[in-house]
Amino acid sequence: MGWWRQLLLGLWAVLPTWAGPELLNICMNAKPHKPEPSPEDKLYEECIPWKHNACCTADTSWEAHLDVALLYNFSLVHCGLMMPGCQKHFLQAICFYECSPNLGPWIQQTDPHGQAERILDAPLCQEDCEEWWADCRTSYTCKSNWLGGWTWSRGEWLDTPTQNLLEPAASQHTQCLLTTFALRKRGFEFGCCPVRKANQ
Repeated sequence: MGWWRQLLLGLWAVLPTWAGPELLNICMNAKPHKPEPSPEDKLYEECIPWKHNACCTADTSWEAHLDVALLYNFSLVHCGLMMPGCQKHFLQAICFYECSPNLGPWIQQTDPHGQAERILDAPLCQEDCEEWWADCRTSYTCKSNWLGGWTWSRGEWLDTPTQNLLEPAASQHTQCLLTTFALRKRGFEFGCCPVRKANQ
């Protein structure tokens, strides 16, 4: 079983005792999330695990997989080739964010008028982070923090910053927790998880 699915199963098992029923089976109040989770039988690739109960639509899941994603007007391959194994981790994270109906414990309001929400400190196990790092160590990025410093015009991403050199992700930081491109700012919190048994 893939690490992402194990994380989801772990969250499914732990959430009812942590959060209570009012924080489960809800969608974020944010574009392009649906108002309520429901089945979506045509979700695309990395979003399929949520097809039975999703906060995303089939269109959203398809847009997340485009090279220049319509979803965020941003390309994961903004500085050249990103290896498919590396890109898969980012797509899984996007699908988790867009599709999961069980993010209630980590939803935070970003707009004082209640019009926008995001997740903050959702758990990401160290072993999953290490796998992400291993798959991304030869891929390239222009920035260690993807949330700021880009050239934007009319809401569209135009180019990469000229002051940063192209660097392999593995050379930017020495620890796996730092080489996943500022995931902490994308709403993830790193922590310890139970050790998996060899037959899992």
